[in-house]
Amino acid sequence: MRTAEVSRKTKETCIDLKLSLEGGPVAIKTGIGFFDHMLTALAFYGGLGLALTVDGDLEVDGHHTVEDTGIVLGQAMKEALGDRKGIRRYASAYIPMDEALCFTALDFSNRPFLVFDAPMPQERIGSYESCLTEEFMRAFTVNSGLTLHMKALYGKNAHHITEALFKSLGVSIKEAVAVTGAGVTSTKGVL
Repeated sequence: MRTAEVSRKTKETCIDLKLSLEGGPVAIKTGIGFFDHMLTALAFYGGLGLALTVDGDLEVDGHHTVEDTGIVLGQAMKEALGDRKGIRRYASAYIPMDEALCFTALDFSNRPFLVFDAPMPQERIGSYESCLTEEFMRAFTVNSGLTLHMKALYGKNAHHITEALFKSLGVSIKEAVAVTGAGVTSTKGVL
């Protein structure tokens, strides 16, 4: 089983996370309803088992909660992938959400890099600041060793754009972490 458990405690957040790349129950509680909804969608479309609790300094704002969740989820993903032997490695997905269309392409290359091109028409989605989507993706990318490109081709609703981004990430993760061989998918022989 490709699993990981990561805990992280700072003066700003306390996070406990369990991840299974093989699926399983999903239970998420971050204190930010919309973010819970996005992480649930990510886990569902990624075929992931995910148990996550976050106690963050929401009296300040949601930034530390969202970014630190990306850090911990990225660390868990890296641990669960191990030496990355046999994984497909690359994947991409277009996801429509009503008027919005978003695209994700990724590579579990162990070389973190984020390209994020998704302007948000509204600043807030409930208590969630829409600019935090990029912060989450950056933290997740850096800590998982992922090359990630995300683009909102069009859309007028920040909720729809954000949801399409998280779902396209989930669909792409599910495909990229699938075990399709025995060796490392690299001409170098290592990731």
